[in-house]
Amino acid sequence: MDAHKKQTGECEAPAVCKACEARHGGICAALSASQLVELNKHSTRRKVEAGNEVIGQGESVGSYSNILNGVVKLSKMMADGRQQIVGLQFAPDFLGRPFLSESSVTAEAATETEICCFPRPIVERMVGEARELERKLHSQSLKELDEARDWMLTLGRKTAQEKVASFLYLIATHIDPEKSGGNSTTFDLPLSRADIADFLGLTIETVSRQMTKLRKENIIVIENNRHVIVPDKRRLRYAAGND
Repeated sequence: MDAHKKQTGECEAPAVCKACEARHGGICAALSASQLVELNKHSTRRKVEAGNEVIGQGESVGSYSNILNGVVKLSKMMADGRQQIVGLQFAPDFLGRPFLSESSVTAEAATETEICCFPRPIVERMVGEARELERKLHSQSLKELDEARDWMLTLGRKTAQEKVASFLYLIATHIDPEKSGGNSTTFDLPLSRADIADFLGLTIETVSRQMTKLRKENIIVIENNRHVIVPDKRRLRYAAGND
């Protein structure tokens, strides 16, 4: 009888969830196997080409997403059409704000991106049922708040070179979670020079000039204009003016 109860009472996570790279770092890590099974029944994987929107500012929110790989650019538009990049999200971030009926930002794939989408009603119901999921989402919100405050410091007080180095350090430590632990890394820039300038409040010429300086100081190596090699992330962190 006990063995039968164990067999019928326990549930294994779906195979697709077990193989998911974002499984243990994203919100799904806060769910039980049975909750994963239920969520998997309603989830869909979607590839978004670079430059395409996931959701637009002001659009009705029908679903939320986990970023499985790639980089998503968040931006806000003013009434007169001016636009500002306000953040970047990486795997395994949760994309969206629970209980918000209308998106306050435009989310656009900065690189080829893959996301796992969940219907809004399912996620919001699970938030009420799973305390760990609620804590996980709360933790991500606080992390984003801390990062926003750090970015205010970057934009308001850092020199042009520190700003560019801060951007490169952000990408170096977030774009590939599996490589983030090492002291050296490589990546392709997920933003154009124009977008980097927009994100940092600089001109395109200043961004290019500061990257050249960082290259001449052997802090970074640039290949084919977009591929960046960081031999020593500690030197890049120091160049960014970080503690």
